[in-house]
Amino acid sequence: MNDQESYSQEGDTPSFADLPLATEVQEAIELIGYETPSPIQAQAIPYLLEGRDLMGVADTGTGKTAAFGLPILTNLDPKGGGPQALCLTPTRELAIQVAEALESFGNRITNFQALPIYGGSDYGRQIRGLKNGAPVVVGTPGRVMDHINKGTLKLEKIRTLVLDEADEMLCMGFIEDVE
Repeated sequence: MNDQESYSQEGDTPSFADLPLATEVQEAIELIGYETPSPIQAQAIPYLLEGRDLMGVADTGTGKTAAFGLPILTNLDPKGGGPQALCLTPTRELAIQVAEALESFGNRITNFQALPIYGGSDYGRQIRGLKNGAPVVVGTPGRVMDHINKGTLKLEKIRTLVLDEADEMLCMGFIEDVE
């Protein structure tokens, strides 16, 4: 699926209120001012809410983070007790940006945290966030592997994996870490 396929083939583009998102997520995106999903969002959100795998392709600025982030937030188990979603990004800047966007989309969810983990950042803060049960972890492949190898990032409760800008990660030589 890509953003060049027209959602209107199946009818008019829905509003966010028409999508089966969690009440807290609906409230947050309403506060942000979102009304109508972009094509990638309108196509991806219902598909991802069903728990299906998806490869989405869309230009920068089309709302890919919301396209994968809103379903993640809707499907969180409030009693999850640890990471339920892991998003790998090629750079620390993107990890921070994605984590901040998810925090914004999840600002109505009690005790929600999207924890960015990346090189050059304090391990102690990251370890505390992981021990406190951050439900979403956003990180660079190298630092994610460090935490997995140290046993500080447990993967048994991960239900969603996002490879954000996977092409860029592969170009940067992260193929082994991604595998």
